[in-house]
Amino acid sequence: MSIHTMPAQTDQPNPNLPVYDAKVLTEGGDLAHIVLGEQVYTLRITRAGKLILTK
Repeated sequence: MSIHTMPAQTDQPNPNLPVYDAKVLTEGGDLAHIVLGEQVYTLRITRAGKLILTK
């Protein structure tokens, strides 16, 4: 029996991916719309500082 562990999470983003600040996307508020093709999604920053993306 082998045990697999997840790599430790770091606060450093992958340097090969674009980085976006959620507060910039929401212009300092807590909501923003994100468009993918013809779909519109809502990005919400919760009071606890978490992100929720809904369709």
